[in-house]
Amino acid sequence: MGGRNLRRGFGAAVCVPALALLGACGAEAPTTTALPSIYLPLASQAAHVDTDAARDMISSYRRNRGAGPLTVDPELQRLAEAEAAAMALADRPSKAQTVKAAVGRLGFADVNANLSAGYHTLAEAFSGWRESAPHDATMLAPEATRMGIATAYAPGSKYKVYWALLTAK
Repeated sequence: MGGRNLRRGFGAAVCVPALALLGACGAEAPTTTALPSIYLPLASQAAHVDTDAARDMISSYRRNRGAGPLTVDPELQRLAEAEAAAMALADRPSKAQTVKAAVGRLGFADVNANLSAGYHTLAEAFSGWRESAPHDATMLAPEATRMGIATAYAPGSKYKVYWALLTAK
């Protein structure tokens, strides 16, 4: 008799939570929260880096290290987009050829560039740049007040995503 009660007790203990779960099936599913844009994959033609999130992340990093915030500059943004696209088209990280050609013409002084490839999210790029002394110096340049950042996707490339971050006075 004790075994029967134990079995009944066990069954009730299992069935009640199971029924509660089944009852929840009729209810609306909880909404899932979207990933923050810094974690969104950028390995597609339609994907674009969130410039505001990038600005905020880099400015916060700079603030924590005693440097001022950055603003997104439309001309630097266009240069970053052109450089990222040129790297993707050539299927190799470049040496800022587009930037070098335009800097003097546009009147920029001391433009610094982080040109890289292979990072698939903004978070990965930011982390990689912090770990590289030259790239970190670009993000933390004390004289910098403006920036532009862009990605370009090259589906046939081993890198897939090309990055250009430009900072300037």
